[in-house]
Amino acid sequence: MLSNLDMVGRLLAAALLGSVIGFERERLVWAAGMRTHMLVCVGSCLLMIVSAFGFSDILGRPNVTLDPSRVAAQVVSGIGFLGAGTILLRGEVVKGLTTAASLWAVAAIGLAAGGGLYVPAIATTVIVLAILAGMKPIEERYRARRQRHDLRVVARHGLLTTERLRILAGPCAGKLRQIVIRQGTSDDRDEITLCLVHVDRGALDALTERLRRHEGVESVEAIERTSIGRDAGGE
Repeated sequence: MLSNLDMVGRLLAAALLGSVIGFERERLVWAAGMRTHMLVCVGSCLLMIVSAFGFSDILGRPNVTLDPSRVAAQVVSGIGFLGAGTILLRGEVVKGLTTAASLWAVAAIGLAAGGGLYVPAIATTVIVLAILAGMKPIEERYRARRQRHDLRVVARHGLLTTERLRILAGPCAGKLRQIVIRQGTSDDRDEITLCLVHVDRGALDALTERLRRHEGVESVEAIERTSIGRDAGGE
């Protein structure tokens, strides 16, 4: 049986490790921030302590066995409800997957701390923090290179042909993946969609401005897509 001091030490260790990961989420102003991660980690730690040491008074009695892994298994599956609460659907993009995953990882860290596995708990905290903070710039650079932008143009019918649009695109001509020209609801207007990939914001803004200034163009709307061929799971 653990001493009270040992139990408190494990709970404090869980709170500290959970706060380290929670701080990274708090920095990005996500709903599940420092307090949520600390609570999950401390709660998981306490459940593990109860599971492993809370029934010591009945051990040794006839026909009584103890399986500490049962509570841990329930924590792993039960944390899903809290993770689901952090996942939001904003338009066509799912947000909160990373935060939900961090809560699930923090629950495991709490279980490890509750079981006295300090080295794995600390190592996992460092690894999770490195994934959340260190991998984000790499991920953003990768997504930026695969970013897709659509320009929706309404212009006088027959004014902007495919060849004319490529000339207007200028430096962005090589970034044009698709050009779709449809006759609008009115016979004297065309609705044009330009799909561009691997284009930086400055070049896109310049192209948008050139199109808007072109004679016969009524409107230009820029629509930013997430990644080519898929929607991205946000933080």
